[in-house]
Amino acid sequence: MAKEMKNGYTTGSCAAAGVKAVLLFMLNKTISTEVELTALSGEKLIIPIKYINISKDGIWAEVIKDAGDDPDITHGVSVFTKVTLNNNSAVKFFAGDGIGTVTKEGLSVPVGQPSINPGPRRMMTTVVHELLPEGQGCDITISIPAGRELAKRTLNPILGIEGGISVIGTSGVVRPMSEEGFKNSLTPQIDVALAAGFSDQIFVPGKIGENIAVALGLPRQAIVQTSNFIGHMLEYAADKNLNGVLLLGHLGKLVKVSAGNFYTHSKISDARLETIAAYSAFLGMEQAGIKRIFNCITTEAAMTIIKEYHLEQELYPLLCERASIRSMQHVFQKLKIGTVMATLKGELLGMDENAKRIGEKLHWNIK
Repeated sequence: MAKEMKNGYTTGSCAAAGVKAVLLFMLNKTISTEVELTALSGEKLIIPIKYINISKDGIWAEVIKDAGDDPDITHGVSVFTKVTLNNNSAVKFFAGDGIGTVTKEGLSVPVGQPSINPGPRRMMTTVVHELLPEGQGCDITISIPAGRELAKRTLNPILGIEGGISVIGTSGVVRPMSEEGFKNSLTPQIDVALAAGFSDQIFVPGKIGENIAVALGLPRQAIVQTSNFIGHMLEYAADKNLNGVLLLGHLGKLVKVSAGNFYTHSKISDARLETIAAYSAFLGMEQAGIKRIFNCITTEAAMTIIKEYHLEQELYPLLCERASIRSMQHVFQKLKIGTVMATLKGELLGMDENAKRIGEKLHWNIK
């Protein structure tokens, strides 16, 4: 019998629990060991409070993030929340140690604001309105001391969130291995690039594509990491009315798109060699060569066979063209898509005509 996976709670829920613990202490001197919250999803959460500290500059609560069975990088970190009453009715949010500040347009939080997303803000504001008298506001400062280092393992540097991690959570609940959560963490890159003026963007599945894009002189602000969720990111780009997308990455990843596979994780989609073999046969490769491709383990090994048959000038541009055609079909022709494929070393293998046009619009340095 499969083990039932344990849910956890978001950093936003941790902060909201800290707010409630501090306010309960302010109001009736109660030191809470746990508090009950209603998550944005409507679920009831019981969140332990590790510590309440009274200092000269305010009252702090410490909550330890519990992500359940999800491999969340913030699992186990301390989330500190300080609350001080202000002289107006507003609930204001401030970035403490390890919380990032938004520096680019296009995110759900304005430039200059602490990177505390709307969901957590709503949860904390609800707690304030439940406990404080009408018209009484407060200032809330959130700190995650581990946030500066953790942020390096997130998309925050790309998104223009500087100084630390974000306080996130759309439901308040962490569900183990949430694919939707990961996908939703990728799409803001498109909004940021669009806000910076780039209606044509470069989609890269990983570091290989990113390095090539930079080497080609393509604008860094227009580079978007897709991970394995190429189809999801193209759909979002179409919904945002982008003009064009340049898919740029390793042959082994993008050849899957040539076959119409848009979720490219190897456990889900692995028709790389079959696709290369099929198109090589289409271009006239004899059966002996096709069999050798089928016996390869990697696409890099297949490249050697393709070179022996002198098909590289035809095959790679054809695969790029097919990847672009299938991608545009995937989004019902709502945007123009071009494709560039490369080796592990970053050497260009081929591109299609759409890629050339989009690349020229973005002023790449290919002659």
